[in-house]
Amino acid sequence: MKLTIPNNIFYQFLFLLCVAVPYLDIFELTIATWSLTFLITIRNNYSISLFKLIIPYFLILLIAFIVSFNYDYQRYFIIRDITYLLKPAIGFLLGYQLCQRNFKNAFKLIVNTGVFISICHVIIILNAIFIHGTRTVAELRFYSGYFSDYEIYTLIILLFYKKFELDYSKKKALILTLLVGFSAFMYLARTNFIQFLILFLALKGYFEINRKSITIFASIILVSVVGYFIVLSVNPRRDADGVEGFLYKIKVAPLEPFKTKINREDYKDFNDNYRSYENIMTIRQVTRDGIRPTLFGKGLGSQIDLKQEVWLGDMNLRFISILHNGFMIVFLKSGLLGIFIYLFTIFYFFNSSKSDNPVVNQITLLFIGTGVFLFISNWVFLGFYNLTETKSILIGFLIAYREKFK
Repeated sequence: MKLTIPNNIFYQFLFLLCVAVPYLDIFELTIATWSLTFLITIRNNYSISLFKLIIPYFLILLIAFIVSFNYDYQRYFIIRDITYLLKPAIGFLLGYQLCQRNFKNAFKLIVNTGVFISICHVIIILNAIFIHGTRTVAELRFYSGYFSDYEIYTLIILLFYKKFELDYSKKKALILTLLVGFSAFMYLARTNFIQFLILFLALKGYFEINRKSITIFASIILVSVVGYFIVLSVNPRRDADGVEGFLYKIKVAPLEPFKTKINREDYKDFNDNYRSYENIMTIRQVTRDGIRPTLFGKGLGSQIDLKQEVWLGDMNLRFISILHNGFMIVFLKSGLLGIFIYLFTIFYFFNSSKSDNPVVNQITLLFIGTGVFLFISNWVFLGFYNLTETKSILIGFLIAYREKFK
């Protein structure tokens, strides 16, 4: 049997590396890897469509940069905010450039990368269970990760592999789908479940308003409401293990990001609704300084005082500059003007122009689903600003692929 090495194997490796490195949760390593790869793969021409997406991110950064001259922030936090706010734009550019080098095997590369990540995740899960003796949902997620947007996209592409013109046999497609599906499910991330549902409905074409789509959404809402009341009737315990612990997370999910009053002295109330607490503190501390910071934010290097130390990641922090809410982080750095600009980065994905190429139409549907999901993702998981997200590379990659045909 003759082993054939693709002539673009180096660029395939770079794509895999850039998608995989954020899973290590070392932001400095991610930025270094992405920046170096960007320089290696830089192009001399880019599409207008790509610039329509990344220019708003640069404008948000520019506003925050100008505003920061009015304050005396530490240089370290200013530099960190610059790299942080640049991360989505770098990801889009990276994906765009790498697609140019991997155009012929684009979707196989996307799937193979997702499969690799899934295999690694399953190995980590087995290690957590059999080596560390993990028995609870919280412990499992601590060892094996909290979410994976990229694997959800991979799973969706595998479920619709024929429409993406992947020449897999039914057996191979089934095996890969089960592997990636199991890995994605084991993150036990509510946001990922919602992401999967939204993208699946988008690829089925149910976001086009008609009688069938209205019936589908009415059924989903009905099932969700009934299911939630069943969870409430079960009344899962806060400190429960396994399935009951996961049900408790579902129980508190609807109110967790939207509560307007939280008792800091009540440990359960504070921890169960911490995301809302961040939002409350951000709005309160930005608006109390007057109309100027409300409109333009408090600039690069700005932080929020939580009024008490909170265990975040691997350290206790009272002052934080990175939040859980994408809209709030933009509001903190560049105010209401920044949020208005930021909305353009979401509405960008609702451009539903038709194409003669069926794969391009599938990408368009995937983008529509992405736009819907971003409203939820930004509210609870920072959207493209998340430190460990990798979907920005995938989106840039798909933009380049779509532009090849347009």
